[in-house]
Amino acid sequence: MSTVIKAKINKMLDKAEDPSETLEYSYAKQMELLQNVKKGVADVVTAKKRLQLQQQKLEQQVVKLDTQARQALAAGREDLARTALERKQFAQTELQSLDQQVSELEAQQQQLIDKEQKLRGKLEQFRTKKEVIKAQYSAAEAQVKISEAATGVGEEMADVGLAMQRAVDKTEGMRARANAMEELEAAGAFDDNLTLTAGQDDIDRQLAQLTSSSVVDDDLEKLKRELGQGSPASAPALEEGTPSEQPQEGQR
Repeated sequence: MSTVIKAKINKMLDKAEDPSETLEYSYAKQMELLQNVKKGVADVVTAKKRLQLQQQKLEQQVVKLDTQARQALAAGREDLARTALERKQFAQTELQSLDQQVSELEAQQQQLIDKEQKLRGKLEQFRTKKEVIKAQYSAAEAQVKISEAATGVGEEMADVGLAMQRAVDKTEGMRARANAMEELEAAGAFDDNLTLTAGQDDIDRQLAQLTSSSVVDDDLEKLKRELGQGSPASAPALEEGTPSEQPQEGQR
């Protein structure tokens, strides 16, 4: 689970990462490091200056104590001369210690200055390379967008392609339905009588059925007369026919 989650997060970060922003962030961090080195150099120089001021005070004190020892000895105060010389000796010891500390600070200062110069040179190189990489990335990104737009593989063009495909599918569906309706209509699948009588009530339908039955009966009797198969019950019906029809039937 941990590996899967890390992989998902890494994929999201990789997708959201902008190389230009990453380069700018790295450059800002290096600039911050350079500023810290400069601050370190300033702190070392400040500490060295303080020690040098202390050195000057001790040197002045050594001169002063030496003068006092001479004056005390000239005045016959050997004890005061000894005390002055003891203080002079202590000041000289402190002065030697300060000299050593100042030398160490100067060495540290030089090291920091060297590091600052090297870091500044690397930073200048990184800045130049950063701008080149950003320009190359921008050019490549623009080329990809142009290629996607030209070939239709971009997200927006993909959406347009899907919409167009849906429109084509709907058009084909409507065209197929229209062809099906025409084919069914040509095959007589739609009854015209139902269409014509759709607005009639029940009485109209019954009257239409009676009329249709009467017409069918008349046609049947006519066929029977023509074929000579009429029944005796149908003789009066034959006599009731028009005078012009009976001679014609006899001739036949």
